[in-house]
Amino acid sequence: MNIKNKGLIYGLISGLTWGVDTVLIGIVLSHALFVSTDNVIFLAPLVSTFFHDLLSSLWMMVYMAIRGELKISFKKIATRSGRFVILGALLGGPIGMTFYVLAVKYLGASLSASISAVYPAVGAFFAFLILKDKLSLKNWIGLFISILFIFLLGFASGETSPSFVLGFVFILICVFGWGMECVILAYGMKDDEITPEQALQIRQVVSAITYGVLILPFFKAYPLVGEVLKSSEVFFIAVIALSGTASYVYYYKAIYTIGPTRAMALNITYAAWAIILSFVILGTPITAKSIFFSIMILLGSIITVANQEELKWLNFKGRRRTA
Repeated sequence: MNIKNKGLIYGLISGLTWGVDTVLIGIVLSHALFVSTDNVIFLAPLVSTFFHDLLSSLWMMVYMAIRGELKISFKKIATRSGRFVILGALLGGPIGMTFYVLAVKYLGASLSASISAVYPAVGAFFAFLILKDKLSLKNWIGLFISILFIFLLGFASGETSPSFVLGFVFILICVFGWGMECVILAYGMKDDEITPEQALQIRQVVSAITYGVLILPFFKAYPLVGEVLKSSEVFFIAVIALSGTASYVYYYKAIYTIGPTRAMALNITYAAWAIILSFVILGTPITAKSIFFSIMILLGSIITVANQEELKWLNFKGRRRTA
């Protein structure tokens, strides 16, 4: 199997496993512990993300220890590539997620989810500027299709907040952070100084520490952290973090092998996988609209990652017949 095909498989697995992560974390956040008051509902995503990244970092330590690379991973923090990984981790994790949660509070959940779906376009733009990661016109059309139907999927229902301007600023910061994370990670890994697995180990540790030391104290979230530690939910989050860790591993491998833009295009298929998995796991009803949107998300992702030869079926000019 060639490198590109491996990258495509990595990207698809990252989307599927993040779909699993999304559905399961949604189940946990619906438990009574996380919905007791309005303040708890607001803090729940931050606290769950802290536990998710903390436990994911522990899973990665076990994995890297088995591979005999645990010490090497931490030594790579001091390298040039390690510093870029740290920057990407801060942008995508603590900054991106924190401002996403703030946007949900001030802009509304569905609108925030919809606008955040444009982050691959932001990432693709900066990948073009910084990494010279070029896409054909048809690839750009595919990316646009995926983002458009994720936007429609999230915008199809939900509320908006009167604090629109403030929420809009927050979601723009989130989109920038998520889009730039992938590009900076790709830039950090381009010289082969650090492997995707080592980069992920650093990313999760940095994210967990930043949440624990800066973000949770700022939002006075530690009382909820204590409640989670005393509950059974922490064990569920540990299992979910295993799926999230697998998703990150394959996402980072995809970034390394096929570049950030195509990796993002495959990763965002989680929006479609989540609908399918919600139906399978929870029995959540699927409408004709959601099926159509999901198919278009997957189709757009396929068009984004395909090369010119693989996109010949999109050439509607037809082939001239030979005598």
